[in-house]
Amino acid sequence: MLDFFKRLCGFGTDIGIDLGTATVLVYVKDKGIVIREPSVVAIDKTTGQVIKVGVEAQEMLGRTPGNIVAIRPLREGVISDYETTEKMLKYFLSKVNASKLFKPRVIVCVPSGVTEVEQRAVIDATIHAGARAVHIIEEPIAAAIGAGLPVGEPVGSMIADLGAGTSEVAVVSLGDIVASNSVRVGGDDMDDAIIAYIRRKHNLLIGARTAEDIKIKIGSAYPYDGEAAINIKGRNLVDGLPKNIIITSEEVRDAMFDTIMQIVDNIRLTLEKT
Repeated sequence: MLDFFKRLCGFGTDIGIDLGTATVLVYVKDKGIVIREPSVVAIDKTTGQVIKVGVEAQEMLGRTPGNIVAIRPLREGVISDYETTEKMLKYFLSKVNASKLFKPRVIVCVPSGVTEVEQRAVIDATIHAGARAVHIIEEPIAAAIGAGLPVGEPVGSMIADLGAGTSEVAVVSLGDIVASNSVRVGGDDMDDAIIAYIRRKHNLLIGARTAEDIKIKIGSAYPYDGEAAINIKGRNLVDGLPKNIIITSEEVRDAMFDTIMQIVDNIRLTLEKT
């Protein structure tokens, strides 16, 4: 009977979750990555009910009626809205865990610079969302393992994990972090910098989704051959009417320069510690 209960307690799904500022990745043992969706939740403000999660919720950003709000419950790699994060996790866990009887074991990635309070919030939210047990792993370690670096060997391996809300650089050896540095700067800050630059230089107001599209299509940290330009649409701040302009990759690089240099400085600081 004891052996039966030991086997029973071992049932359930093993799940890995990368709780990113912009995107949530869910990995299921023996299946690989089964969910890759934006960390956005649409909620009815009057009832508190979740309307949409993930891709469908992201499409509602900036386009919702007064009683519905689409929000991103994670900021700079940590939970900024506990209840909404819990609801989002519950939704994703229910999608991947077919068993209603056995709760899954979950490993969650967190930035290396989080406080104990922030780490506890991640654990509590995941438990309340339906996990049986929660284990925390620092994002640089998870990234290094995923990249195939020899993390368990007595040699130094550097990993730079650049996310939407945080940029982490770490040197890993013998299965642990030897030196690391984390700054709460990332892709979201690049988007904000592009919005501010276009507003300042072209008197044009664009949204966060347009800025991200510009960054992905022609953004760079260094000049490259065959640099491109794209046509973008926004609201003219002079007369309030829609307006189209052409923006070049050189302009985008200038807009993101300060943010990129913060990331470069982060790498330099980690090398100094090493």
